[in-house]
Amino acid sequence: MIMNISGRTDIVAFYSDWLINRLDEGFIDVRNPFNPKMVSRIMMDDVDLLFFCTKNPIPILNKLKDIQKKIYFHVTLTSYKKDIEPNLPPKKDIIEGIKKLSNIIGKNNLVIRYDPVFINDKYTLEYHVNAFDKLCNLLDGYVEKILISFIDDYKNVRNNYKTLKYRQLTEKDYKVIGLSFSESARKHNMTVHTCAEVRDLTEYGFIHDECMSKELALKLTGKTYKKWKARKNVPCQCVEMVDIGVYNSCKHFCKYCYANYDEKKVSDNYNKHNPKSSLLIGELSNDDIIKIRK
Repeated sequence: MIMNISGRTDIVAFYSDWLINRLDEGFIDVRNPFNPKMVSRIMMDDVDLLFFCTKNPIPILNKLKDIQKKIYFHVTLTSYKKDIEPNLPPKKDIIEGIKKLSNIIGKNNLVIRYDPVFINDKYTLEYHVNAFDKLCNLLDGYVEKILISFIDDYKNVRNNYKTLKYRQLTEKDYKVIGLSFSESARKHNMTVHTCAEVRDLTEYGFIHDECMSKELALKLTGKTYKKWKARKNVPCQCVEMVDIGVYNSCKHFCKYCYANYDEKKVSDNYNKHNPKSSLLIGELSNDDIIKIRK
């Protein structure tokens, strides 16, 4: 089993103590987001790989040495400012955190996501070209792979359109991004990738693959996995993973986020968090139906 930590919230940034407690206890409970009385119990003995997704790896750096599982990290780092990403630490601190992370787990186990790319009057094409080149320069020697994606029409994106004010990318825009990003990555011994994007930019030197492909999963765990059925409606070929996160619980409040689709619930959910609970948010009830997930 591959555990995704997490596509639904930033557990590393806000709930690291809870995660370490659960790893020590040996199991994690996860409510079904569509049927909350159904709870999956994940036994850590069944987990082959921890796949972390975060925008701020700093809170867990000192805890990684105590984790006895194989680890793989995606860290999202974009050039947006507080109007778009209001609650992130300074980017220079995150950069230093990424360098420390790379030294701990190895750059082969670390991917940077420049995600999502969108353009408006403030965050212009030239802005992204320069920001991406600077990012590659700062992480030279610490990172080998950077993954790109473009903004999607999520509910939260629509709700925040007055802030985002993004415009549709043209083929000319894609060409500039493709050629310039590829060149910046090449100069710093990196490769640049897309996953689940209709415009994969392979004609400009990008590599189109998956965040967690069958080949990568096999390399990391020695096991084979089925395609992720939960993503059958999107162009994603990633293998199946178990996500332990909860929607509407990330306090970064990024304006393009898909996982916070009701920001009013975030504070309520966060206040229900107990680091000693088996659930990320809230507690088990007597009428919950718990099933061990294999």
